[in-house]
Amino acid sequence: MTARLPLIAPTLLVLTFCIPNGSSAEVIDSSAIGFTVKNTVEIASSPADVYNRVVHDVGGWWNPAHTYSGDAHNLSIDGIGGGCFCEKLSGGGSVRHMTVIYAAPGKVLRMDGALGPLQPMAVTGTMTLSFTGSGTGTKLELTYTVGGYTPHGLQRIAPAADRMLGEQIGRLKSYIETGNPAQGEKK
Repeated sequence: MTARLPLIAPTLLVLTFCIPNGSSAEVIDSSAIGFTVKNTVEIASSPADVYNRVVHDVGGWWNPAHTYSGDAHNLSIDGIGGGCFCEKLSGGGSVRHMTVIYAAPGKVLRMDGALGPLQPMAVTGTMTLSFTGSGTGTKLELTYTVGGYTPHGLQRIAPAADRMLGEQIGRLKSYIETGNPAQGEKK
């Protein structure tokens, strides 16, 4: 049985907080018809290395709790225009989480699609990962904008999407800097 969420008037919501491992997360805006979230983290590695880890080693850092198969090593990203951020399922099945629409190695990776619980809704999203050199390595900025229709509105989903994506880039930072994606997570 699905709980019904109350539909509240569209609002402009700005929530900023710090998640473990130095990430900042922000719900830029949200309303019944969409939201934008932004997560930023500094990673002690070059933009080229961070980009390569995002694209070629997603199974090493993505939280398996946020997969359909329960195993992040079933995830892959084909880092070319039209490429798939996909997941293999048992019995020969698969999931297309997103499609790569812009790939500039070491600079930008942009994908479109509805992640996780957004997938069965009449919504779509665009995720942009920007990799910028900084004094300590790379500033990684992840922005995810979602729009469309769902009977209960999208504004209630924005904080959870923001936390989940913040967790993923926090895990990426830990994976690159310590070899352990769970390093620094709250227990």
